[in-house]
Amino acid sequence: MASDIPLEGRIPVLDIVIPIHWENHAILMFGVWFVLVPVAVLFLRFGKIPPSTWGIPRGTPKWAWPELCWTVHKVVLYVAIFLAVGGAGFAMLLTGGFSGSLHSAFGLATVVLGALQVGSAWLRGSHGGRKDPGADPENRATWGGDHFDMTPQRWWFEAYHKTAGYFALFCAVGAVATGLGQFWMPAIAVALALVAGGGLVLAVILQGLGRNRDTYFSVYGTHPDNPFNRRRFQVLFDDQGKRP
Repeated sequence: MASDIPLEGRIPVLDIVIPIHWENHAILMFGVWFVLVPVAVLFLRFGKIPPSTWGIPRGTPKWAWPELCWTVHKVVLYVAIFLAVGGAGFAMLLTGGFSGSLHSAFGLATVVLGALQVGSAWLRGSHGGRKDPGADPENRATWGGDHFDMTPQRWWFEAYHKTAGYFALFCAVGAVATGLGQFWMPAIAVALALVAGGGLVLAVILQGLGRNRDTYFSVYGTHPDNPFNRRRFQVLFDDQGKRP
């Protein structure tokens, strides 16, 4: 353990000094970023239903399959970010703020990106589609929504949300690696290797089994009249028409 790591911290409001158990901080943050977050991501990435003509049946409850994978993804990530902000905030409170170390830089970047993931989810737009509670299943004019129509708002939300999520996990790896350099915990190091290796194997297997299904197809179905399907099919036909 590095000698410059404080072993005690002062709680400003109460003006009391308490011992800092860095192992608890390490376990919490590892659990957040390498247990909860991967579970939420893998559950959604590989848990979507096979595409059908009209996608998820109308009236499916949020806690029933096939809506369950989206519900679990959101709830688990909300819990994870709440715990991450709390863990980072308490550490900064006890140590007097941002230390400027490489670990604190990676950690702060991870928490900020995670919080922005939650914030960006509120900008994803409306759902729409035949299954929307406000839609008439027999009247296509009532099916409009940012996701169903794949408006620019939804398109750019997905572009940011997915890409920033990978950056957050990259920063989390950096935070754990630099944290271990300051406060060595063999169990965390072994667990990180097991999670990384196990996650890779699991993702490859599920990908190979075809479980990474297209989100739009799973949610709204493969019907060619669905707006985003029409656009994608048109691009496909245009590309085929250009081939010699």
